Amino acid sequence: MDVIVLGIESSCDETGVAIYETGVGLLGHTLYSQAEMHAQYGGVVPELASRDHIRRVIPLIDQLLDRVGLSSQQIDGVAYTAGPGLMGALMVGACVGRSLAYGWGVPAVGVHHMEGHLLAPLLEGEIPEFPFIALLVSGGHTQLIRVDGVGRYQLLGESVDDAAGEAFDKTAKLLGLGYPGGPALSELAKQGNPDRFHFPRPMVDRPGLDFSFSGLKTYARNTLQQNSDDPTIGADVARAFEDAVADTLAIKCRRALRESDLRRLVVAGGVSANQRIRARLQEIAEGERGEAFFPRVEFCTDNGAMIAFAGALRLDAGESSGLAIEVSPRWPLSELPAVH
Repeated sequence: MDVIVLGIESSCDETGVAIYETGVGLLGHTLYSQAEMHAQYGGVVPELASRDHIRRVIPLIDQLLDRVGLSSQQIDGVAYTAGPGLMGALMVGACVGRSLAYGWGVPAVGVHHMEGHLLAPLLEGEIPEFPFIALLVSGGHTQLIRVDGVGRYQLLGESVDDAAGEAFDKTAKLLGLGYPGGPALSELAKQGNPDRFHFPRPMVDRPGLDFSFSGLKTYARNTLQQNSDDPTIGADVARAFEDAVADTLAIKCRRALRESDLRRLVVAGGVSANQRIRARLQEIAEGERGEAFFPRVEFCTDNGAMIAFAGALRLDAGESSGLAIEVSPRWPLSELPAVH
């Protein structure tokens, strides 16, 4: 029997809600971004993020139910992001989600934010079969994971300092770009000369699958200082930085595919929206006679659809959370139970 699940995402600075029906697919989703509010501060202000989630989440749910033509009585379960993320922001989604489920008399389940990202490509028409290698690449995470099934995750490597998205934002700030910095840097990079600078590809000359991106930010700062009299330097540095990140991710993904003897690569998280990185990873996968899978661009960043989908898989398997409202700002993927 198909179940209809309401998903709520509120882990950071975007309020996302979605409705997913097993056996049918995504019925609808909507998102409110706080980027404009946080831009004046140059980054996310946790207290402001939490307060804005409180203002937005219930109206967004009401609007979405109306748009897809459903009543609350037709919802069979509620999924909400339980971590990782900002404590206050997580609490808003968890309190609303758990309370709605209790009031409607349906089960609720807390969803791991990164599992939502990892499974987002499965919302597309062509989906990868298990097992596969997943690259989770966002502002807070850069991880390579072997995925043998839902909840069956083996961490192969991760960033030892800045995540790739964090390095994008910090380098964008050096370039005087606004918040969020990653998309702005990528746009500026389109104007850059790819042959002018060659930034290092960190940690690719040693064994293992860990990443390090903080040194690239330092390299970019030094390059800017050494060429401060050149008004066109920004675009060239942006291009060199973006190429270095794309190459580093590609080299490590190729290594992970070879060492695991797998041919399917799933890429998810906010940085997976970057077109240059997508193209480079697609090239690597095809070079290994495999395939690369990505979520649609709107599902790369935080969204309710991935939470509704991941929650539906777990609710359909009989999993649910208790009445206590619990969130985990830090929550390793390895702690998740497998779905059989």
